[in-house]
Amino acid sequence: MNQLRETLSQYWLNIQVSLFPWLKEELGELTEKQQQLVMTLDVVRLEAFLRSTYGLPGRPPADRTAMARAFVAKMVYAMPTTKALIDRLESDQKLRRICGWERKNAIPGEWTFSRAFAEFAESRLPERVHEALIHKRYAEEIVGHICRDSTAIEARERPMKKMSKTAEEKTPKKRGRPRKGEERTQEPTRLQRQIAGMSLTQMLEDLPTACDVGTKQNSKGYKSSWSGYKLHIDAADGGIPISCILTSASSHDSQSAIPPAAMTSRRVTNLYDLMDSAYDAPQIHEYSRQLGHIPLIDIHPRRDKALKEELANERRRCTAANYQSAEEQRYHERSTVERVNGRLKDEFGARAVRVRGHAKVMCHLMFGILALTADQLLRFVT
Repeated sequence: MNQLRETLSQYWLNIQVSLFPWLKEELGELTEKQQQLVMTLDVVRLEAFLRSTYGLPGRPPADRTAMARAFVAKMVYAMPTTKALIDRLESDQKLRRICGWERKNAIPGEWTFSRAFAEFAESRLPERVHEALIHKRYAEEIVGHICRDSTAIEARERPMKKMSKTAEEKTPKKRGRPRKGEERTQEPTRLQRQIAGMSLTQMLEDLPTACDVGTKQNSKGYKSSWSGYKLHIDAADGGIPISCILTSASSHDSQSAIPPAAMTSRRVTNLYDLMDSAYDAPQIHEYSRQLGHIPLIDIHPRRDKALKEELANERRRCTAANYQSAEEQRYHERSTVERVNGRLKDEFGARAVRVRGHAKVMCHLMFGILALTADQLLRFVT
């Protein structure tokens, strides 16, 4: 972590000494939000991932680099709609030039932004940029804790209706003990299939991704429902998002624990996996150990009242004695991912999802994740 901080310190020094003075001469004094946007764009380097159309036949398309930078600005400014973004670009000369347009009449229309966004979603642009950023910044770093959790994402689209079962699926299974010589096969669960040798691509394809209705219970015991999706985030120490996947809202957290773990292990080297009781499954413990990590997962009572009461008594005894084990102290770091979820929703546009479809919703959220990652990295040195 010290090496990462030194690298970012040098990077911040170059921005302060070279970039900001030049921008001040060109554009004038920048506001705090404009400085944040400039630093974010300088860290993520979107232009390196966009194909140049110079010299190709046909009518030249609108500048995709400028529009990609504008979508990052939309997340930094927490603008709810693309129309609000265009209005701000037309009225704010500094913001317009930071994104890449010299003249007001050069800003494309809302329909052009929509087509460009569809292209970014299809090519997974923000996901690829975020992956490259994490690889670059954590190439020689060891992460202490990876905190894993999910958050509800409300979408403005109709939930998918559950298909009624066919006659074959409605056939009841045989009950009781099997007869002598009779063999009954049982299909493996998703967790069992995941640890049986599935590749990361196969795991992601196996997860449900359609918009539907999800229900969860809050800390006070009340249930709430929403229509949309569920975003699963792996966050490193310091609140840096490492990997993300998007599933249906009804998907249980435990079904989406192994795929992000496999994705994170390709990007960083970490020591501990921190998860709440929703992830308490033998397969998840086993997979974490296979990766060489130490799983710290809260115990799920599984409706066992005796175990639940025993755990509550144990916590009360530890609290009364003012004692915590090393694992319990490390487990408190799990709140890191909760803060990431909160910042993503409150500051980087996750509450204002106006697009439809899994690919576009993921693209919208990843632009916010990209801006959040750059902001958190720069907080190490500012």
